[in-house]
Amino acid sequence: MLQHATAPVETASVPRHVAIIMDGNGRWAKARGLPRTAGHRRGVEAVREVVRGAGELGIPYITLFGFSTENWKRPADEVEFLMGLLRHYMRAELDTLAKEGARLRVIGDRDGLPRDIAVMIGEAEIRTRANARINVTIALNYGGRADIARAARQLAERVASGSLAAGTIDEAALTRELLTSDIPDPDLLIRTSGEQRISNFLLWQSAYAEMLFVDTLWPDFGKAHLAAAIAEYSRRERRYGAVAG
Repeated sequence: MLQHATAPVETASVPRHVAIIMDGNGRWAKARGLPRTAGHRRGVEAVREVVRGAGELGIPYITLFGFSTENWKRPADEVEFLMGLLRHYMRAELDTLAKEGARLRVIGDRDGLPRDIAVMIGEAEIRTRANARINVTIALNYGGRADIARAARQLAERVASGSLAAGTIDEAALTRELLTSDIPDPDLLIRTSGEQRISNFLLWQSAYAEMLFVDTLWPDFGKAHLAAAIAEYSRRERRYGAVAG
């Protein structure tokens, strides 16, 4: 069980990129006798607090798993509510994100999203693309396997057209084709709610990420929990396959 950090986190120990699987909205609501929608609504408030907290803690990149390709299997009314909540977040938070120097990016299959949401995403990315204090990436209609398959397909098409030699394809070449090609791989991946799996999230990119599974449900997760996670991260020795000195 993580203890909340009570002292400022050392700058040198702060991960460059933190990825978070936001889990537990439904269980948070059920525990309080509330509909699942109440958990999702409170989860959006947690997003606001964590993004602000990440900026204050000096984390330059944060990626949040907002909606997976598998989430379409949920009840239609819940999916509709989530899309409405996304619209509300984009409208309500864009000014704040821009004012606080946050650059917003969205990764995932936009063609599968409602047209108006795709348009809002594009406008938000254009408006915030010059910001550099913190890079906020939200994964929507995203799946790690689909991301890798898409990258492989694009490389195959270039080989077929003659613009790329198959023998030159290496890990770096595939990385350049991923939706995250312009952001660093995550150093720390957090999943809330006690579940211990990564659920098709940033599969390629998380090859050397430190994993941290916390019991806190996402609606209760805030800056103090994020600081505690960074403190735990700072105590780990990252060797990337090498032998400890």
